[in-house]
Amino acid sequence: MKQFLTSFVLILCSISIYAQGTIRGNIYDKDSGEPLISATVIIKGTDIGTVTDLDGFFVFTKVPTGEHTLEASYIGYETVSKDIKLNTGQILYESLYLNEGVMMETVEVSAGKTEKKTEVKISTVKVSPKQIKSLPSTGGEADIAQYLPVLPGIVFTGDQGGQLYIRGGSPIQNKILLDGMTIYNPFHSIGFFSVFETEAIKNIDVLTGGFNAEYGGRISAVVDIKTREGNKKRYGGVVSSNPFQSKILLEGPIKKLSEEGGGSSSFILTGKHSYINETSKVLYSYASSDTLGLPYSFTDLYGKASFLTGTGTKLNLFGFNFTDRVNVSNVANVDWNSVGAGADFTLVPPGSPFIVGGNFTFSQYDVQLQEGDDDPRTSKILTYTAGLDFTSFGEDSEWKYGFEFNGFNTDFVFRNFLGFTFQQEDFTTELAGFVKHRRKIGKLVIEPSFRVQYYASLNDFSLEPRLGMKFNATDRLRFKAAGGFYSQNLISTVNERDIVNLFVGFLSGPEQTIFKPGTREKTDHRLQKAIHGIFGVEIDVSKKVELNIEPYIKDFTQLINVNRNKLEAEDPDYATETGQAYGIDFSVKYDYKDLYVWGTYSLGYVNRDDGEQVYPTIFDRRHNVNFLTTYNFGGDKLWEASVRWNLGSGFPFTLTQGFYSYLNFAEGLDTEYETENPDLGLLFSEDRNSGRLPYYHRMDVSLKRTFEFSKYSKLDATLSITNVYNRENIFFFDRVRYERVNQLPFLPSLGLILSF
Repeated sequence: MKQFLTSFVLILCSISIYAQGTIRGNIYDKDSGEPLISATVIIKGTDIGTVTDLDGFFVFTKVPTGEHTLEASYIGYETVSKDIKLNTGQILYESLYLNEGVMMETVEVSAGKTEKKTEVKISTVKVSPKQIKSLPSTGGEADIAQYLPVLPGIVFTGDQGGQLYIRGGSPIQNKILLDGMTIYNPFHSIGFFSVFETEAIKNIDVLTGGFNAEYGGRISAVVDIKTREGNKKRYGGVVSSNPFQSKILLEGPIKKLSEEGGGSSSFILTGKHSYINETSKVLYSYASSDTLGLPYSFTDLYGKASFLTGTGTKLNLFGFNFTDRVNVSNVANVDWNSVGAGADFTLVPPGSPFIVGGNFTFSQYDVQLQEGDDDPRTSKILTYTAGLDFTSFGEDSEWKYGFEFNGFNTDFVFRNFLGFTFQQEDFTTELAGFVKHRRKIGKLVIEPSFRVQYYASLNDFSLEPRLGMKFNATDRLRFKAAGGFYSQNLISTVNERDIVNLFVGFLSGPEQTIFKPGTREKTDHRLQKAIHGIFGVEIDVSKKVELNIEPYIKDFTQLINVNRNKLEAEDPDYATETGQAYGIDFSVKYDYKDLYVWGTYSLGYVNRDDGEQVYPTIFDRRHNVNFLTTYNFGGDKLWEASVRWNLGSGFPFTLTQGFYSYLNFAEGLDTEYETENPDLGLLFSEDRNSGRLPYYHRMDVSLKRTFEFSKYSKLDATLSITNVYNRENIFFFDRVRYERVNQLPFLPSLGLILSF
């Protein structure tokens, strides 16, 4: 009898174990069909809950069978419930549609707490279009190029031709992705505008270091930008104009989304064109002193078509064309063009626990610099990528693995001041595989991952283990850490002695022998490599105040540059060096009702060792402070005031030691050296970058008034002022002419944005 009872209990336990199923689905905005990111989804009466991903997708595994009630909530939306019945072994799909309503504080707290406790998210900053728009905008137009420098650990070197440096990594060491396509020059020559359209952005993940094995091919950072899908319910758009540019966005359904199920499709098209080269002559006195104005112009086009099934499977097709031109008469002309297209898909098989994703893309970047009568510098890079990944979900865990192919063709021509021509045309392929596992064990969240990268042209494998973890000490205190190994083959033609880098060329790493810094000893490999180590603590000081502290170190074990000082044909084409970037970032955020406050302080050190000396880089900004606040006020909160203040210590530069008469003997032995007038040559100090420019600081303000005409139409009028107190911030110093060139002065602008 005892054995029978024991067997009976075991049978009942086994039945209860297997009497489970899976629930998954998507949460959408009822009015537009747009997926709601980080919406909270729970099964009422249980402790089962989660938040949705970028596609509004959620999944619950090992759910007891029977009747349940799904409940979805989101900031600013009404809560929705739906009764369901789950059978044993069933994989049930449900879509829920939420109406905009009154924001409940409990919803906001719940969604935020869930994500903080279940995701590692170290050195990761999520940026939304709403946050970008909260920033005072130069030219009256919100842009990610103006928002990124607000984030901790990020340095931007100038308003004109500036570059983005992330925790000690140069631009070539940062991967910029747009819907999976690699963007090689994301910022226009007038540096406060990017190629991305804010109104079309869904989400931006800025991974400043320690990122997991899903991302490869870069040794410093990743900026992953996802665009949204077009409106699935109605046609609409945005038209805007300001002194710098005009833009248009159109979107709407190809096949309308139905809440009763079935598929849908939609489109979104954007375009913008600048005319600051013409308007600056009239509007801004400092630009009208000559006939050039601000000699910048650009045009950006982007389009996307999305197709969605009734079970969450979707396909996106997209493409872009970005152009930029700088025409400084009798000095230099720079032209670049960037094009690309691709597709990505998410497959949600009805009877399978796996979610399958994939993408196929190509992008091409061409740039040419013509200086006077010299031979032009030209660079072209054409990239193909293909990837496939699989994701499965457990009760407190997630597995993801995938494969990636990357091929790029480079064609680069450069002639240095001594007349030596450097030319490389090459096709390189890279193959990679990765696996990532995330598991929650009590208060601990761990995320080990591993990437294998094979560089075919170099016949070199790179094994890259990575690890992220978080410990939820209390409801208000969390500790986190991440680190790993990283590699890349792509290098840039930019030289760190260049003050203004309007020409940015790209080429693959060297296939020939290279040497360790300052020696003739062969290197162990021909890749750029780095090791990251990052720690952090998150503190919820109160329900409205969050504090984040992250010390970090990046050890660049090998960096490769074009040898632009090549004197003889037998001299190597490449030079190597090592380096380190280390520091600590602080950020504090207050976000409640109508007031948003964001403050950051970064202490950073960035150095390089070329085998002869250790020196700071030109972007080694020791101290960097950012303060941003936004306040909504007035009847119906139709007014918005924003203030941003930035303080940064001066960049390093190499001091001038003297001048000499320079004759390049362009005609060889036939050069008339006795009568020809030589140029003025510069003698630089042997202590590289031992000088420091003055401190930089600037305040920008904006005031926006919204005029609502109907539920779907409104007009935003934004008055903005850049550099309110007209601080003379140095951009660079012309050593030969002994002239100082400053960044933007006091610059007012008015922008109008009509949404319909």
